[in-house]
Amino acid sequence: MRNALRRLFAAPVFPEDEDKTRIAAVLNFTGWFVVLGLMMLVIARTVSSGGALFSGNNPIILGIALTTLLSLYISRSGYVRFASFTLLGLGWIGLTYLTWPEYGIRDAALLGYVLPILMAGLLLGRSGVIVFTILSILAAWLLAYAETKGLISTASYQPLLFAVDISGIFLVAGAFIFAMIDNLQKALKKSRATVQELSLSNKELSGLRVDLEKRVEERTSEITKRASQLEAVSSVARAIASVRDIDRLLPSITQLISQQFGFYHVGIFLLDDKQESAVLRASNSTGGLQMLNRQHSLPLDYHSIVGYCISRGEPRIALDVGADSVYFNNPDLPETRSEMALPLRIAGQNIGSLDVQSTQTNAFSQEDISVLTTLADQVAIAIENARLFGEARDALYESRALFEKYTQQEWSSFARQSKQTGFVFDGKQVIPLDKSIKREAAKVVAQTGSLSLQKESDSIGIPIRLRGQTIGVLDVRSKKGPRQWRQDEISILEAAAERAALALENARLVESAQRRAARERAIGDISSKIGAVSNLESILQTAVEELGRRIGGATEVSLEITSDDGQNER
Repeated sequence: MRNALRRLFAAPVFPEDEDKTRIAAVLNFTGWFVVLGLMMLVIARTVSSGGALFSGNNPIILGIALTTLLSLYISRSGYVRFASFTLLGLGWIGLTYLTWPEYGIRDAALLGYVLPILMAGLLLGRSGVIVFTILSILAAWLLAYAETKGLISTASYQPLLFAVDISGIFLVAGAFIFAMIDNLQKALKKSRATVQELSLSNKELSGLRVDLEKRVEERTSEITKRASQLEAVSSVARAIASVRDIDRLLPSITQLISQQFGFYHVGIFLLDDKQESAVLRASNSTGGLQMLNRQHSLPLDYHSIVGYCISRGEPRIALDVGADSVYFNNPDLPETRSEMALPLRIAGQNIGSLDVQSTQTNAFSQEDISVLTTLADQVAIAIENARLFGEARDALYESRALFEKYTQQEWSSFARQSKQTGFVFDGKQVIPLDKSIKREAAKVVAQTGSLSLQKESDSIGIPIRLRGQTIGVLDVRSKKGPRQWRQDEISILEAAAERAALALENARLVESAQRRAARERAIGDISSKIGAVSNLESILQTAVEELGRRIGGATEVSLEITSDDGQNER
């Protein structure tokens, strides 16, 4: 029973529309209050009129009550706004009907026009208040005009009924006003809660803004630091890329890293030939230079940060050397507070370590490891390039020396085999050069391999050079005595000597090729003639005869076969 009554009097709820739920709640409250108030009004009027239930305006009041119940039913069906219009419209019409046949302009029902206006404000908003206010004013003026002209007749004034009517109106008006105040208080409470939530949200947003600004500032500082570090890495990479000598490269790397990153000490350790220890090869600090002088080295074990780094192949950091068990106190570097060693790797193989030390504790972060690891990789590549360049340079020097020696030997042999090694033009004809006559300029050029020229001289010697070797001399003599040789004459002579060297080399190669071809042809002829016979003695005779003919001259050729016991058989 109690639940049934609760469901009957409970206001409908529309979760999808908050404003609709609010209007339905107001309509439900005022509707039931109006119904109860009108019923009480009917009872009071019935008692005051001697027990006649349907006498006077009671039927109209009952009709308004029924209309209100109908509106409540319509609102529960979801048509809240239509129900509001229905309740207000029929209520206004009922009040108008009550006013005209009773006491006219003096009827208490005229004051009841306040009820639709109040209810319109609750249910329909400002537009409803305006509409019903205008209608009520027009109805009052129209009623006054009708009474003035005698168009309607009013009943005799009954104070008791007037008091009953006015009491009902005040009661319903009080209910409306109560509903309005309750609604306003709820809205005010809700607005205060909203303001409080907004205040809390503003505080949270303010805190978030401060935190965000702090994080942005920290991030900006980090980005600026990383940008400067990357710029420093780029500067170091550009600088070391231009150095190919490893003995100059390593000290240059330590100096550049120390200048760009502000480190107290930078050292480069490389593995020795036995791969058993790391040897300090370069450093920028005073203590590091002292360590270099005594050829400082570290074993590849866990007793030093550098040894640990190379043996494990991973970075090793001591943010506080006083609390790090691996750090070994070095008297040459007394100001060290933080140290980091980075492996130098080439093709997955450790070749050494880059050791950096700072005078501040906690000087290195994870980002520093990333940046300096990139720098260490570039340093390793630069060291490997310098090493390969040195090997290539040494190989080039060696091959050049061997080739020059080969050229010298070939030309010496060629000169010995040549019948004529020089010619001279005396202004009229070309005659062979006497080997027994050695001119002074030619001697100097042959010994020094450079141009022989004084300020004024009767001769000039131009070396004929081929692959760094002097293979001849172009000797020019003046028949008029000492003179000043012009630069254009010297340029012509040098160009002629250069082209002569190439032509002579080509001629030597052609002659050498012809000699080899002749030898191969002779060997082929001898082989064919020897292969044409099958008898042992015939083979021996043919071989001896052909060799004697090919060698020529007063040469005796013999061929003998040696037996197993060391005796010769002819």
